[in-house]
Amino acid sequence: MNDHSFVRTPGPRPALTPAQMQERALIHRSSSARPEVDAFRELRTRLLAIGPGHPVVLVAPVSAGSGASYVARNLAIAIAFDERRRAVLVDCDLRHPAQQAVFQVDPGNGLVDYLGDTHADPLSLLRDSGIARLQLLPAGTPRESSAEYFSTPRMRQLLDALRGLGPECHVFLDSPPVRGAPDARILSDLADVVVLVAGYGRDTPEAIAQAAANFDPGKFAGVVFNEGV
Repeated sequence: MNDHSFVRTPGPRPALTPAQMQERALIHRSSSARPEVDAFRELRTRLLAIGPGHPVVLVAPVSAGSGASYVARNLAIAIAFDERRRAVLVDCDLRHPAQQAVFQVDPGNGLVDYLGDTHADPLSLLRDSGIARLQLLPAGTPRESSAEYFSTPRMRQLLDALRGLGPECHVFLDSPPVRGAPDARILSDLADVVVLVAGYGRDTPEAIAQAAANFDPGKFAGVVFNEGV
């Protein structure tokens, strides 16, 4: 698909209000908490400075509770602030998905369903988020194991399809934790850029260094220390 148009399935949703976004810890232009908004805008600027041809960003937590889902969705929103750009957020944490609850979308026909169905069209599974220029691919029904799914050709086909949405579309993969499973490392092989999220005061320097060592240094953009959700 190269017409640069978003697929809208099952249909457009009403836009989230600033109050709703505030309640769900989503950044928005009119937010009074400017430090949070400015922090994500700065992170967006640094990612864009890496250059074109790197549209798929893996956002991976050092450990459970580091807050990578919070960072991934707000970084995607920061991209969508720019009317020249668009974002797709893919929830890849098949054991403990977070995005479908925050954006209040039906988890049915999510990522895990696509990966298990050789006939599904990946672009038909994108959902309106309620935020302009941001779409969501929910994880779907939680599964105990996810590494096998990410190793399949279907996952690579999905990312190829999302890359085909155009150079102005940025894709964010909300990853499972690095510690405890190989999923994040497998996903990093498919991504263009890796951002590691460490819980401020939670993840030790040793744990952060061990997590970072899982990734190709040529793809590693750095560490975000998260004090948020």
